[in-house]
Amino acid sequence: MNKSQALAVAAIVVCAAMASSVPCAAQSAPRDSVVAVVNEFFRAMATSDSVAAARTVHPQGMTYSFQPRGDTAVMYVEGLSAFPASLAKNKRKLVERMWEPTVHVRGPIAIVWTQYDFHVDGTFSHCGVDAFTLARTSRGWRIVNIAYTVELTGCKPAPLGPPGK
Repeated sequence: MNKSQALAVAAIVVCAAMASSVPCAAQSAPRDSVVAVVNEFFRAMATSDSVAAARTVHPQGMTYSFQPRGDTAVMYVEGLSAFPASLAKNKRKLVERMWEPTVHVRGPIAIVWTQYDFHVDGTFSHCGVDAFTLARTSRGWRIVNIAYTVELTGCKPAPLGPPGK
């Protein structure tokens, strides 16, 4: 991990910690719009809609995935700007679902922390936790960073039931 990647991860952690001190009442107004952006991101992924995906992400945003390797995890980093184009080329049905998100909003930033499951072509792939950081821009809320775990074992069944139900 280089210095800028380490700083980005540290910023996500600090923002999440700061956001946890914001009273829930102060968050209620924009909460639905923040969750709607994350849901639209998932919908765009499921339908391979690159145009809709581009509307949900900030072009300078990053993704950080943490995938298991033995007793540790390997971090993979990619720019969010590549995501919409990758959907246009995608031939698989990708379904990611979240439940019971914890949302913190303060001024122009928001954090969505949630469990998720991921399915490829109707088959369970993995589960984990997503941590979305969003920023309020002149075009509305945009995802600026996503950090997520990829957990291949120990996944509890989602309370949502099977995908498509």
